[in-house]
Amino acid sequence: MHILNAEEMRRAVTRLAMQATEVCKGTDFVLVGIRTRGVILARRMQKEIARLEGVTLPVGILDISLYRDDLLSGACDAVFKGSEIDFDIEGKQVVLCDDVLYTGRTVRAALAALSSLGRARAVRLYTLVDRGHRELPFRADGVGKNVPTSARERVVVHFTETDGEDSVCLYKEGE
Repeated sequence: MHILNAEEMRRAVTRLAMQATEVCKGTDFVLVGIRTRGVILARRMQKEIARLEGVTLPVGILDISLYRDDLLSGACDAVFKGSEIDFDIEGKQVVLCDDVLYTGRTVRAALAALSSLGRARAVRLYTLVDRGHRELPFRADGVGKNVPTSARERVVVHFTETDGEDSVCLYKEGE
């Protein structure tokens, strides 16, 4: 089932970019995307902020593989590709981007990975879809769309850059 089509995704990204500039009180912040799909969201927000504000903000790529809490359990199949952040986060406002917020475990790992790089002044979380079911006490500062789901459903974000189309779909178990 389609949750967002390409136009709705475009509007959601624009809204997230505007919210980030409002919450951060201007454009004095950096964007960091959680590898892989959070990076695409961060880059799209960067483009929108450049279009709206005339400022191109830095974008970094954060690899959380080594910080996952399931790394040693055998349940993790993540491949470490490394972070690519060529700016200092010390004392900066960081807008952390990911495609889907679910249990909060990815956010926990991202915060641990970020803290290994320095002490940010603030970290704000922006996500395209919040599907609920939190296991850890995190909430996003900006959400493109809240989608109530069951634990048996999956939310999949498709980006043109990786999938050839922009859409967000909800799949039931077995689909």
